[in-house]
Amino acid sequence: MTVPDLESLMTDVDCEIRDLEQALGRDELDLKQAITRSLTLANRLMLAFAALMARPQEGLDADADPLEVFRVFVKGEPSLNAIRDNVRELVYYRNCLDAGRADALPARPVAMAVRTIRHIYLYLRTRAIKEHGLAGA
Repeated sequence: MTVPDLESLMTDVDCEIRDLEQALGRDELDLKQAITRSLTLANRLMLAFAALMARPQEGLDADADPLEVFRVFVKGEPSLNAIRDNVRELVYYRNCLDAGRADALPARPVAMAVRTIRHIYLYLRTRAIKEHGLAGA
């Protein structure tokens, strides 16, 4: 992964998050779709950063377990733990749905999922600007 590749990926992810936000605004987004897409986008971002830092990622892709991807992403760079709770929140939502426990979700979980992936994106975009010379936001 090169910095221009990361810039391209960040642009793609931003567009996908905007699609989620627009669907949310039109009330056209269901919870499972929001969570699945948010976790996939989080994985794409974490894997891109891991690749940029030359961390091994064998067997991991955008559909992998987000907690496994997070372990590779954060290894050797404790400051990246800043998004740990955001990743865990999305995994919790997914697990609640898988267990049939939608009652355990917070109020407006679809909006929360979309805002959580936006937060992850913004944090990593800021890091990429500061540490890797990406163009400003």
